[in-house]
Formats: sequence, C-alpha cells, structure tokens
Amino acid sequence: MRQGAFDNDSRGQFAGHETFPLRLLWLKKAFDAVAEGAPSGTFQEQDAIARFGVGRNMAASIRYWALASRFFEESDKHIRPSALGALVLADKGFDPYVEQASTVWLTHWHIASDAHMTTTAYYAFNALAAIEFDPATLIEELLTLVTARGWRATRGTLKRDVEVFLRSYVRRGDALNEDAAEPLLAELGLIREARLGGWYEFVRGPKPSLHDGVFAYALAQFWERQGGSTALTAEQICYAPGSPGRVFKLDEDSVITRLMHLDEITDDAWQWTDTAGLRQIQRRAEIDPLELAALAYQRHALAEAA
Repeated sequence: MRQGAFDNDSRGQFAGHETFPLRLLWLKKAFDAVAEGAPSGTFQEQDAIARFGVGRNMAASIRYWALASRFFEESDKHIRPSALGALVLADKGFDPYVEQASTVWLTHWHIASDAHMTTTAYYAFNALAAIEFDPATLIEELLTLVTARGWRATRGTLKRDVEVFLRSYVRRGDALNEDAAEPLLAELGLIREARLGGWYEFVRGPKPSLHDGVFAYALAQFWERQGGSTALTAEQICYAPGSPGRVFKLDEDSVITRLMHLDEITDDAWQWTDTAGLRQIQRRAEIDPLELAALAYQRHALAEAA
C-alpha cells in the first residue's frame, strides 16, 4: 500500500461532486455567481436552479468543482474567487471562458496534486504504480487506504467516485449524448482506454500544450509543500508524490528539458545545476507563483491588445 503519498493530516474525500464530472462552462458560471463574494449557500438556495441553469444536484456539483479547482476559496461561510481565479476568470481576465489549455492544466494540477477534496484523483496520479489499471483494482486500493487511515467511505461511495474520476479524464466517443458531454479535463488526454475489458492507461510524454509557465507555477507550489528548501533534485520533481512529473505524467527527459529552461522564465531566480551527477534546481530569489502562471497567458494578452 502506497500510503506514503499522503500526509499524516490527510483526510479522504470521495463525494461532493453529485456524480457529475467538471464541465466546460461551470467555472465561469461559478465566477459570475460569486465574483464579489457570496454566501456558501448560493449554490443550494431555492433560486440556484435559475441562476445556474441546471438542476439542484448539478448546482452543488458546480460548487464542489469550483473549490476543488482552487480558482475559488471558502472562508467564514463565504465563497469568492481566489487570486488566481480573479486573474483568469474575470470578464477581462486571461481566459474567462476557459478556451485555453493552460487553464485546463491549472485545473488539473489543483485537482490531482492535492488529496484534500479529490482523493481518488490524487491517489490515481500519484500512488498507482502501474501505467495500466482497471477500476476494480483502483477501488480495492482505495478501500485498503480508507481502512488503514480510519476514514469513512463505503465501497459504493468509492465505486461512484472512481466512475466520476474516469468520466472526468477519459475521452468518450458518444459525446452527442448530453450525459456524456466531453468533460473539461478530458481535453488533456491524460488517460485513455487501453484495451477491452475496461482497462485504462495513463499517457506519459512531453505534453506540448503544457506551457512552461504552468509547469513553473506547479513546481513553485510543490516546492512550498516540500518545506521551502533552497534546492529540489530532479528526482523529486520527476517522481515524488504531488510532483509536476507525476501529476502531469511527464517522462523524465521532458521534465529535465523544462528544468533547464527555468532560469530564462524566472530571470535567474531559479537555476538549473548539474554537478558531479547531482541534478537540481536551486532557488536564488523568491518569485510569486501567480507571476509564473501569468506567463502562460502573455502571448494571448498581447494578441488581444493588438
């Protein structure tokens, strides 16, 4: 059992999505509803159906995914856009209608790098050892984890959560069916059907649509979770649970290539070194992760200005 992927304070969450995967326009719907901050009950009130144009359960699902995406935050019984959410989803933000791959990659990073709200996604991307897996095996491993940790989740709850996880990430051929409409995260092509019999596989490789700014933003958050040391090894960044290599399913060569370019996009705040076989990134100065995320949208912003 790969429990080492979880902090001692981790608490599993396997519900809240109401069995709906995240859909394309939901983040914008959420932003418009809570742009200035709104009570947490906004998504459960009587008029939520009219406000969001969906059923009550789906409105609750929008709330869940809004918070899981980290484009929104909740405190003192109020929900409001996070700093990143305001930067990206505001009407004059970088990508209010989620048309750019960078926004989808950021969403995936927040969902799959943190077990707090999306434990199944975190486990699948960071703790599953095999590239190929079937739902039954994933359910059994999660059940073992739940039992060992003393969390509360039935086999039925885990089964539904795994189903939503797969529907979130796997492209389907029957997208004309409303229930099978292409979920947002499936655009990334990170998981695909592997062979007959209900097997799936992670798609590892360089990920051309993943902007270096998003990679650097993710690395900054991972670095902070590692305790904020002055250096991270290439091995940590490639293989540690919650690392960019694991979460983005990048092969080692692709990670190293990106690390070698970080001095350029951080103005030498981070520097790649390869001395006596020790490959690592060293931090020479602090840098705001939001500035790194913004780099992924600069070309688009310049085009809009032109």
